This record gives sequence, structure tokens and C-alpha cells, in this order.
Amino acid sequence: MNQITQLLKKLTLAQRVWIVAAVVAIGGGISAVVHWNQERDFKPLFSGVAAEDAGPLLAKLRESAVEYRLADNGTTVLVPSARVAELRIEMASAGLPKSGRIGFELFDKTNFGESEFAEQVNYHRAIEGELERSIMSIREVAMARVHLTFAKDSLYTEQRQPAKASILVQLRHQAALSPQNIAAICQLTASAVPGLTPDQVSLVDTVGNLLNRPRTAGAGDEDSSEAALDYRKSVEKDVQSKIAATLEPLLGAEHFRAGVSADVDLTSGEQSEELYDPTKSVMTTSQRSDDGPAVQAASGIPGTGSNLPRPASKPVTGSSNYQRHTENISYQTSRTVKHTKIPQGSIKRISLSILVDHTVRFEGQKRMVEAPSAEKLKVIKDLVTAAAGLDANRGDQIVVEAFPFEATLQAEPAVIEKPAAAEPAAAMPPWMQALMKKNGMVIAGIGAAAMLALIVGFVAIRRRGSRGRVSVEQTPALAAPASPTTEELTKQIEARLANQAAEKARQEVEQLMALKIPVVKTKKAEVLTKHIATESKTEAANMAHVVRTWLNG
Repeated sequence: MNQITQLLKKLTLAQRVWIVAAVVAIGGGISAVVHWNQERDFKPLFSGVAAEDAGPLLAKLRESAVEYRLADNGTTVLVPSARVAELRIEMASAGLPKSGRIGFELFDKTNFGESEFAEQVNYHRAIEGELERSIMSIREVAMARVHLTFAKDSLYTEQRQPAKASILVQLRHQAALSPQNIAAICQLTASAVPGLTPDQVSLVDTVGNLLNRPRTAGAGDEDSSEAALDYRKSVEKDVQSKIAATLEPLLGAEHFRAGVSADVDLTSGEQSEELYDPTKSVMTTSQRSDDGPAVQAASGIPGTGSNLPRPASKPVTGSSNYQRHTENISYQTSRTVKHTKIPQGSIKRISLSILVDHTVRFEGQKRMVEAPSAEKLKVIKDLVTAAAGLDANRGDQIVVEAFPFEATLQAEPAVIEKPAAAEPAAAMPPWMQALMKKNGMVIAGIGAAAMLALIVGFVAIRRRGSRGRVSVEQTPALAAPASPTTEELTKQIEARLANQAAEKARQEVEQLMALKIPVVKTKKAEVLTKHIATESKTEAANMAHVVRTWLNG
């Protein structure tokens, strides 16, 4: 400590200030690093938390004595990374977060002092919250808000109001609701609210676009006219697509035009019909009666007197022995009862018009436009009639006409390129012709190399001939008197060598003139290598001399 004290006394004021600043900076740096290391360990537990769910979620974390952080303006909750999975399971078991508005858990705790109006308001809130949760479960929807208006009943018809619903949805990034999704959301909402129909549901996104077009039962003339026009267009488009699919393989896509006009009946109703057939009758009831004397029964005073031939007369009584039986049969005419429900959108009549193009052909430079035959037009008419389902009894009509199109009248004859004159097969094979067309520079290089090789070979032959002449001059002449002289023998040898060299040079030039390498995608070095290899096999000595000359050069 004495040494440290003496050292500090020797320091100037500036040195002491710098030492203190360095200590403070080091301490601050260590503290910042420790704090950063601690904060780096926090990971998101939930992101995009709604304001309604943030309070219960933070209260649950405080109860669990968990250290947390808030980010992104309170919409993201950060917790230590080691406890992320554990806390998510714990929060899920507690029903947190609830994804916005609360639902029927409003009624978990009963309040006996609550008024009927407050109960209706809570029921209203619960229905809206449950619908919001159901709509947010769709993959494309990030957030939803539902506003409901319940139906209002009244004794007076003009004061009755139907139920209505307004839905505001926030879609995820680069997501869109398909028509099936929109219809499903409207149907889901209508099924959850008593007295609500899908036509009374309005679906809007956060940008302000109306996603559905509700049409109420009491819609005005403008809406009904627009619906009728849309349905008519769909029917005409369907018929036109059938006609196109039928005629395109026969005529081509650009050689006919089809027009469709459909008269659609948008009224609907029910029809009952009862028919009687007088020619057919059926016995429904039968009743029978018989008239006549009644059957006599045994009577009189028992004994012998009643059995004698002439019995004593009996007094007449008031009873009658007459009996009557009647029979009635009822018949009823045959009857047929029909109950028909007329659907909306039935087709009253269809009118079709088919315009067929003429065909064009050229005789030299002369354009010949020909109309289709009557048989062809009849075939087209029959095909379209069957494909469109036309009914003459319904009043359907079809018109098929043939007129030349503007493109047909202005068509130009096709230009046919004449093939180049083929060279003799013996002089130029096809692969050589292709090479001459595609790579003339390679051929020029090969020809130059071949000419250089011929010149070098000719020079080598001349040198060899001169060496032969010197050797012949040095050879002693024969003693025979009839043998030629040395000069004559030298001239003959030179003439023979010259003739051989000239003949060989002429043949090689002719071969090079006739040689045409095929056009292939290869390198100049490869072509030269093949050519030199071929020449080396035929004239090995000359090519060796050429190589020696190149090496010397």
C-alpha cells in the first residue's frame, strides 16, 4: 500500500484524471456486457399480443415469479430462453392468450345483482367474441372484428328489423380471401346468430375494400337488374365455350366467330295441376240389395190337428213375409295431380350466330379464296345445335353464314426458299458441306497449314534430289562403252525426281481442293492435329523433316 501511495503521489493531475476515466470506462463496459448477455437470453414467448390479452398474460407471469420483458410497443412478451416451452404450455393450460375479445367465459362467474339489460349486453359481447375467434382461425385472417345487430320483433310489420352483421378482417401479408372463403365466413356468421341471413352480412378488410356484395330480399331494381345481367352473361359464356370446344378442332381457333344471346327468366314460383281422364274409371264403392218373399218358418198348434189334410183356418195376423235387398256401386274417373316448382333462372330462348371464314390458296402469286361448301355448313349447324342443346319448340334459332375474314383477304403467299445446288457427292460429302457452311475460317486455316506443309515437303524433296545428284556425280562412270554418260544419267535422275515431285504435288493439291471438312463445333487445334496425323501416316519422312524445320526455326 505504501508503494501504491508513493506511486499515486508521483502522478500528475492529468494522469490521475485519465486513470479514473479508464477505471470508470472499464467498469461501465463490463456492466454493459453483463447486461447485454442477460438480455440476449430473453426469447419471444408470444408476439402480436392484443391489448385485451396483455394484462391477464402479464398477471399470470407475475404469479409464476417469471422475469419478463416487453418489446414492439407491448405486443411482444420476452422471457428467458430456458423457460419458453414450459411457459407456453402453462399459459395454454390457463387459456392465455385468448386472441382478442372474450367469449362465453363472461358467464363463468354468476352475478346475481346483474340486470336483464346487462345480461343481454354480455350475451351480445360473447357472441361477437366467439365469432371473432372462429374467423381468426382461418389461415389468411390475422385479426377480425365482428359487430352484430340482433333482429327486432314488433307487432307491426313495418317496424320489424332483420338481424345484421358487419365483419372487419385484417389479412396476413400477401394473403387474399377466395370467393369460397368469403362465402364461408358469411355463412358461418349467419348460422351463429338467430334471424340472420348471409345476405345481411357485410365483410370489409382493413384497407376499406368490400369483399362481398350482399343482396337483400327487398333489394331495389338496380341490384336485381345487375344480378340478372350477371347470370345471363354466365349462361352465354358457358354456351359459347361449348361451341368453341366443338368447332376449334374442325375449323381452327381463328377461322370462326360465335355469338350467343340467351333470354333468361329469373322469376320463380310453384304450379299445381290436376288432370282427369274420362276414358278411365275405377269402381270405388259397391252396395247390394235384394227384394222378395221371406222364407216361411214352422208354425201352428202342435198336435194331430195341425197335421190333418184340411187343417182348421188360422186367424190372419199383421206380420208380412216380404223382404228387399239393395246394392249401390260408385265409380270415379282417373285423376292426376302434379305439383311443380319453377326454379329461378330458366332459359326461355337461345339465339346463336356462327360466322365461318373462307379458305385461301395460292396458284403461283394469284390468291384464290374459296367459300365452304353447303355440306360443311350443314355439318357445322348440326354440331352447334347438338352442343348448345337448342330446342325448336322453345323458339331457339341458329344462323350459320360464311364470309371471308380480313386476315384471309390480306394473306400473303408463303416464301419457299430454294435449296442450294448440291455439289457432287464424290467431291463433297454431306458432312463436308455442313462444315463449309458453318465454319469457313477453320477451313481456311486448315488449307493454309496444308499448303505450308506441301511447300516444305517440296523443298525437302528438292534437297534430297540435289544430294542424290551429288552422289551420282561422285560415282565413277562404268567402263562399258554403251552406257550413258554421267551428265545424261544425272539429267535423267533429275527429270525423274522432278516429274515425281510435280506429280505428287499435283495430286496433293487436287486432294486439298476436293477436301472440305464437315462443320462441327470443334477447335482449330483438333482439326489440325487430325490432319497432321493423317499426313504423317502417308508421308512420315516428309512430315518428320517439316517438324525438324519448325524446331530449327
